[in-house]
Order: sequence, then C-alpha cells, then structure tokens
Amino acid sequence: MIHAALLALVLSAAEPAGLYFEQTTVVRPKGAAAASTPEAGRPSGGPGVRSRVWHAGRRLRLEAGDVAGGPALVLRLDDGRALRLDPEAKVAVELDAARLRARSHEDASVAASLMGGEETLRPTPLQGVRTIAGHRCRGFRLRGRQTTLDVWVAEDVPAGPGVFADFLEWSGAAQALGGLVAAIRELPGFPLETRTRVSVLGETQETIATVTAIRVGPQPAELFEVPAGWRVETE
Repeated sequence: MIHAALLALVLSAAEPAGLYFEQTTVVRPKGAAAASTPEAGRPSGGPGVRSRVWHAGRRLRLEAGDVAGGPALVLRLDDGRALRLDPEAKVAVELDAARLRARSHEDASVAASLMGGEETLRPTPLQGVRTIAGHRCRGFRLRGRQTTLDVWVAEDVPAGPGVFADFLEWSGAAQALGGLVAAIRELPGFPLETRTRVSVLGETQETIATVTAIRVGPQPAELFEVPAGWRVETE
C-alpha cells in the first residue's frame, strides 16, 4: 500500500504547505486490452486500486479503497511512529517502525533490481499535452535497460526541493532507486500520471498510476492523530 499510494510523492520534488490527492493504480500485462476507453485523468485497464494520501510536513496518512474514512496507515516521521487505524473497532495499533522500515527497504531494493534503479535514465519529451485532474500536463519518457517510464507532470502544482527526502531516507528508496528518483526530480513539475513498463524474462508488465484529484493546502492535524476514546495497542 505504501509504494502504490505514494508513487506521485516519492517520484516528485514537490514541497507544498500541505497536500491531499487521490490516485488510481492499474497493473496489467503490456498489450492487454483496456477494460474501458480511458478518460482524461483516469487510467485505462479497469477500475484499479484507489488510494488517498494526506501529507503535512513529516506526517503522512494513507487510505485504500473506494470509500474515505476506512482503515488507514499513519506515518509520523516527526516522532518515529507508525500507526494502523481501524475505525470500525476504534483501535489504533502501534506498528514496529523498524520492521516496517526494513520491509519498505526490501521492497525498494527488489524494485531497483527489476527497474535498474541505480542506472542513469535519460528523459526525452513526449509529444502533445494532456489534462489530468484538471491540470495541463507535459510528458517525458525515461528509458533504462529494462524499464521505460512515462511521466506526465503539472507545472502549476507548487514545487520545491526535497519534500519527501525524509520518507525516502527512512524507507531506503532514495538509496535503492537513486538513479530513477534523481531523473524524475529533474522534471519540471509534479507527476500526475506515471506509466511504468518493466521487462523480466521476456515478460513485460505495465503499472499505471494516475492522480484523479489533488488539493494543495494545510491538512487537518487530527488526521494524523489517534482519535479520542480509541484503544491503543502494540503490534
């Protein structure tokens, strides 16, 4: 859930005061027929997995599923805590942050081995413009030995250096995917769609992550806290 929901942030250099976005991720074999005709701001290939991300400084909240307010993962990088929130049971589980970090580092290392994350990727502009989540986007292609990544970025979404450096350092993605992250951070905008094609043993798989809604601005502090009256447990 972490890597799918945070793809747009992990691969960006945006540093807004606060940020909320909704994203849909579709995974399919390359060449598979799309389940429906793609619309502006929506990926083809079926409904995919929906997720929501709130970002405020060194605090993150992630939810998956079609309905907001469900189970959530809260990462408090400001005080080294990770929480899994279950609103139905009104329980907050304190996760083992070291174990979660090790798992994230392992996932990033596996991705790097498949994608050639340390190699230098050369961006080339794609033709045309697209409107995604209401924003005009330009496209760029990054090509490596086994990976092709098309990224559509919006220049009008506030950007600045290093928003996600803390998370990248914490998860190990910055080290494992250094070449890929560095290449995308050179692009002139915030990624609203990424289309990744990875070939392994002759099989090519596409992952399409599309931001369908995005809002920049301060986020409510209570989103990153355990609600009053909830039981707190340890993993």
